[in-house]
Amino acid sequence: MGLVAGIDSSTQSCKVVVRDAESGELVRDGRARHPDGTEIEPKHWWDALQQALDQAGGLDDVDAVSVAGQQHGMVCLDERGEVVRPALLWNDTRSAAAAAALVEELGAQAWADATGTVPVASITVTKLRWLAENEPANAQRTAAVCLPHDWLSWQLAGAPGLDTLVTDRSDASGTGYFDARGGEYRRDLLRQSLGRDDVLLPRVLGPSESVDGPGYRIGPGAGDNAGAALGIGSGDDVIVSLGTSGVVSARRTQQAADPTGTIAGFADATGAFLPLVVTLNAARVLDAAARMLGVDLDELSRLALSAPAGAEGVVLVPYLEGERTPNLPNSTGALHGLTLKNATPANIARAAVEGMLSGQRVGIDALADAGVSLNGVRLIGGSARSQAVREIAPTVFGVPVTVPAPGEYVADGAARQAAWVLAGGDEPPAWAAAGGTEVFEAPETDGLAERYRDAAGKYVDRR
Repeated sequence: MGLVAGIDSSTQSCKVVVRDAESGELVRDGRARHPDGTEIEPKHWWDALQQALDQAGGLDDVDAVSVAGQQHGMVCLDERGEVVRPALLWNDTRSAAAAAALVEELGAQAWADATGTVPVASITVTKLRWLAENEPANAQRTAAVCLPHDWLSWQLAGAPGLDTLVTDRSDASGTGYFDARGGEYRRDLLRQSLGRDDVLLPRVLGPSESVDGPGYRIGPGAGDNAGAALGIGSGDDVIVSLGTSGVVSARRTQQAADPTGTIAGFADATGAFLPLVVTLNAARVLDAAARMLGVDLDELSRLALSAPAGAEGVVLVPYLEGERTPNLPNSTGALHGLTLKNATPANIARAAVEGMLSGQRVGIDALADAGVSLNGVRLIGGSARSQAVREIAPTVFGVPVTVPAPGEYVADGAARQAAWVLAGGDEPPAWAAAGGTEVFEAPETDGLAERYRDAAGKYVDRR
């Protein structure tokens, strides 16, 4: 059936996989770094994509391509299609006050009912309010608003005109102005944030629809979490993904509408829904702990496994980049429970791993409270490669943890969607899973969850 390409344009890097459309077999791949920061000129995404494509042998023999990308990023375009200002990324918390104002104006339940999600600083709608209040000239120049994956798909198509911008329902569902149940934009909510509703928004494609590219089809793409779920073939399992952010999700047929804001009622890439809980802090907690101890990540893992469960009372509250769940955008991290006896590198390393995982336990508990069956967890993402994370996860989560073979699940999901574009039908093609899986089981550490909840409860948000 030919070749397909999947692109993952994440916060930190761009990954490309080229796979056989029928079997899913990997043919070639490539990757390139993105600049650091919470705002970025979109051209850097394009430059990184070109580098990754060069490594992956280009698209000349590819029949279809799809892009999955980091969600929520605000890309504003003027009437000529030029970028108005650097894109504000999901992890830019400057719109926290705007988020609070929007929730106060309409009420949390109204937002949850309208879009499935109560706005926090990560969500696009709050960034548009920030733009209108702080950069009114840029807000007025804005003729179209899109998301990172939308912009890259548009560039791949040759950027033929603003009216050709497209997106998919999974990424649109994270904007704060799209009703995924009804399949329609809520322009009243756009007006509530930006002060106007006449800007162009991307057309929302169905799960296997496509548009023309230069010699290949371009699929609808997806938000990164929906892409990963499609790539791993997760079914209805609970997935914990540990990348720059931490994400706990599970595929469902009904949209969540949580007025507390803990669960975001996003859509998935197949026509169903993907309720998820997101933390801002995941892999970088381990990076910071390794840097603080003067070791690399492998040594951090060894140190953590040499300490007893519970780290002899040392607790690390992992809000190093502010936090989205709980909603503490101006917070910082903290170490609790240090004594002369327990202040060792091993205990601090263990506390860093337990603290990061305890942040995800909040999401697991929230989904369970919402009726999601929890018999085990699939653990993916860069930090899932850490032996300490694998072995400690079941003691924090309280359930068995399955770790699939390492892979580029977001890019793989985009490639699988591209194959769906070619094959048609109601379901994406069934690809055999690559590699094996490991299962980790251990008794839950008594009192650990309560200790972390207590430490986090003492936290004061620094405004």
